[in-house]
Amino acid sequence: MGREEQAEEREVLDSIFPDEITDLSEDSFRVSIVLDVQQEDDDDTPPPTILLTLSFPEAYPEVAPNLNLSSPHNAPKHSLIDVSEDGASLLASLEPTIQDNLGMQMIFTLITTLKESAETLIVDRQEAKQAVKDNEARKAEEAENAKFQGEAVTRESFLKWREEWKRKLQEDQRRQEEKEEEARKKKAGAAGKVEERLTGRQLWERGLVGKYEEEDEEELEEGVAALKVES
Repeated sequence: MGREEQAEEREVLDSIFPDEITDLSEDSFRVSIVLDVQQEDDDDTPPPTILLTLSFPEAYPEVAPNLNLSSPHNAPKHSLIDVSEDGASLLASLEPTIQDNLGMQMIFTLITTLKESAETLIVDRQEAKQAVKDNEARKAEEAENAKFQGEAVTRESFLKWREEWKRKLQEDQRRQEEKEEEARKKKAGAAGKVEERLTGRQLWERGLVGKYEEEDEEELEEGVAALKVES
């Protein structure tokens, strides 16, 4: 294919990409490719754009076109794609398409393949980023749920709990027995006390002297009467 055929292909491309193609020379031009990506809700940055610069060797399409990737001047850096880092791998992804289309017009196919490869790269990174977020959220949820779950019971932990329970039960029983023994001793001590004998002064102060004397006289008279009867 000569220059005339190359010019014909270029005219077709102009009709497909009227606003995206910029002429650089007679046999080279640049295509601006806007990538369709799903932005996050809080991301208001414009969608990423990559620039594909092409030139036709004289033997094109029997040989591959010359390709180069770049970013628009002063374009904001996108978090999920960087042409300076990803350009080589993106161009390498075009190699199978180039080999399959040697001898045929291939620029349109290369442009669409490049766009798909770049968008797939972004989607893969978005999914990986979301997977990290989901994993962190899952771990946070598990940690939160763990606060409301008891410790898993094992044979060792059960035996330890049982020994502690037995020790506490024995200690409670010992304390209860000590209290009961102390109460019993107090009760026995109170019952064993001998009432003190009142002195004469205490009897007099309490008005008991006359009472005791009267009782004694009555007992004496009863005894005398009994003796008389017997005699």
